[in-house]
Amino acid sequence: MQTTSPKTAHLRGASLNTERLELSSARLADIPDLYAFLGDRDAMRFTHCDESFAACRKRVLVHEWFRRRDGFAPWVVRLRETDDIIGWGGLYTDPFAPGWGPELGYYFAPTAWGQGFGRELANAALTYGRDNTSLTHLTAFAHPENIGSHKLLLGLGFEPTGFVEAMNRDRFTFLLRRG
Repeated sequence: MQTTSPKTAHLRGASLNTERLELSSARLADIPDLYAFLGDRDAMRFTHCDESFAACRKRVLVHEWFRRRDGFAPWVVRLRETDDIIGWGGLYTDPFAPGWGPELGYYFAPTAWGQGFGRELANAALTYGRDNTSLTHLTAFAHPENIGSHKLLLGLGFEPTGFVEAMNRDRFTFLLRRG
């Protein structure tokens, strides 16, 4: 896989590296490793859990179609040191919950929790959004009991904007650039 600058990271086959992570578009071969945590009810207790391998495959592939359309979608998150898949996330417009606009989201395997990977991914996504898109603002959601996500979003500069009862999530917004 070719490493590129953030300005071309959305191109097919390209990846974006951070200090410890490689962020890349999803391949079919990645879906079993993604489903290992995206389909784990305990791991995804604060967010969406894929009910089946087929549902996970569909979600990942639809987001990849959106990457071609929008120039951004969740990345597969790998540890650069081992090439292990530990997460999925970044900027996206959720095709399964439309109407919220562009979002920042992140989903990690439990073995990756508490090590700062969410912040590393989020910072790369915010930089990518500023440098490679015309987005002016982002939304993010966090379950009220997910203290780690609340701290991360507030630390990044996201502002709390209320509770969305239908989702059982707190909503946050972020001004990426003045429009």
